[in-house]
Amino acid sequence: MKRLYNYLPVCVCVLALLTIGELTAAQETTKQDSTRNDVLVTVGYHNVNNQWSYLSVHAKAKLNGKFQSVKGAKFHVYLDKDSAGTLVGDLVTDDKGDAVTTLKPSLKDQWKSGTTHTFIALYDGDAHYNASKTEAVVKEARLKVDTAEGRNIVVSVEELKDGAWTPVKAVEIKVAVKRLQSDMPVSDKESFTTDSTGKITAEFKRDGLPGGDKGLLTLIAKVEDNDTYGNLQVEKTVPWGAVLKPVSNFDERSLWAARFKTPVWLLLMEYFIFFSVWSVLIYLVFQIARIKKAGMPG
Repeated sequence: MKRLYNYLPVCVCVLALLTIGELTAAQETTKQDSTRNDVLVTVGYHNVNNQWSYLSVHAKAKLNGKFQSVKGAKFHVYLDKDSAGTLVGDLVTDDKGDAVTTLKPSLKDQWKSGTTHTFIALYDGDAHYNASKTEAVVKEARLKVDTAEGRNIVVSVEELKDGAWTPVKAVEIKVAVKRLQSDMPVSDKESFTTDSTGKITAEFKRDGLPGGDKGLLTLIAKVEDNDTYGNLQVEKTVPWGAVLKPVSNFDERSLWAARFKTPVWLLLMEYFIFFSVWSVLIYLVFQIARIKKAGMPG
């Protein structure tokens, strides 16, 4: 007992040193984490024309009191669960903090296994940002676009439920016509909300828009950033545009045509100037000849 009692102070000192070491390490870890910033991650699901789908990831962080895009952030995106067999892809954000990937064909069976899916985006973090895990839950849905009399556009939203496509109400839909720089709303109203039948009706009021030599316009129906269905987009081509027939002035007289197609008024002006100048010169020559002749001795 005396020997154990003699070693007791040594044991206490060792335990104290270990405790101090752990506390110091914890403080260092807390201090390091406090210098890092949290990354705000947005995962978006996109379906185009009910045919192909892709995922988008956007990363931003609050720096100096305002949000800024995070460049070079590496993400691992999974479908439904975090495992090697459900990996959608490894992404790296660009200058705008965005990254995009399509769903692999190998995930087809996993996608068909249910109508509601969860996309998981894992960020390992680095010296500047903390690690994070972001999930986005999406239900499988589709858009349908039809045209009716009077240039009306009917758009319906349906979700896959119990093996059947079921109409969905209270979904906001934007209907526009595709232009070069941006999408133009088809009427004064930019967006519509589906009724109990899952449909909306929009009237096309953009008469006179150029539609090329065939008068074709491309209509676009979109569901954007929906909490349940993500982003859906369907396009449809309609012959509602103004027909533009190319006009050629190649064989007509114009300022930019070949010399044999010079405008008549320009030719008349040129000839008038030409004959006027030479008439004056010839007249002067005759006058000089008369002066010389009159000055010669008889």
